[in-house]
Amino acid sequence: MSANGNIELLSATLAKAKSEERAALVAYLPAGFPTVDGGIEAVKAVVAGGADLVEIGLPHSDPVLDGPVIQTADDIALRGGVKIVDVMRTVREAYEATGVPILVMTYWNPIDRYGVERFTAELAAAGGAGCILPDLPVQESALWREHAAKHGLATVFVVAPSSKDERLATITAAGSGFVYAASLMGVTGTRESVGEEAQELVRRTRATTDLPVCVGLGVSNAAQARQVAGFADGVIVGSAFVKVLLDAPDLPTGLEGLRALAGDLAEGVRRS
Repeated sequence: MSANGNIELLSATLAKAKSEERAALVAYLPAGFPTVDGGIEAVKAVVAGGADLVEIGLPHSDPVLDGPVIQTADDIALRGGVKIVDVMRTVREAYEATGVPILVMTYWNPIDRYGVERFTAELAAAGGAGCILPDLPVQESALWREHAAKHGLATVFVVAPSSKDERLATITAAGSGFVYAASLMGVTGTRESVGEEAQELVRRTRATTDLPVCVGLGVSNAAQARQVAGFADGVIVGSAFVKVLLDAPDLPTGLEGLRALAGDLAEGVRRS
């Protein structure tokens, strides 16, 4: 039995936001943070607040692309003993509870060790919509893409301002679902301004593909969300959500904070 993942739901969700003349709000949260159960509740909270789709981070001991906030959350999850089975459970329960597309963002090494066929089959069976693979080189991605396509999963690659036009075309031709545009060189985290570099990257990326382009790295409030929504198909927010949970005195307060921040950002992406 080969379960099918939710790439169609992902595409439909992004198309619906576009038809409403707004950007989609994409929330990122690590699995297992603050606990596995707490992480599932966190996904429900951001969706209740207005997130259109959710990326679940697979905690990694060396998250090279992630800033200090997400590294701290990953450390907590790893110390709590989070495993890939817990990530799959998070995807399944979050999807069943919300009905929104749920993707996994992960470095390549854990998938490689787990087994590509096993990982894609389990992610599809859990109702996952796909994977964001920030450190998998396109030229080494054929095996992954074959299994992802077989199971109805999106393969989302990350492009950066340093990517040359020819390279952008190679990356976007290989990807599916959407393109993740990293708006700032270096690690993720909130920034004062998300700015022109991101807008230029989106323009260059769109010249190579019809896939939606979602911008991540740096958005933490409604004003920034509105700025990015002016030129991107989706606004990805991670560190700002994780910080709310890190700073909260207890989980219920944290969940309320997540709902409120998601609501604020959901207003922002509507570009009023």
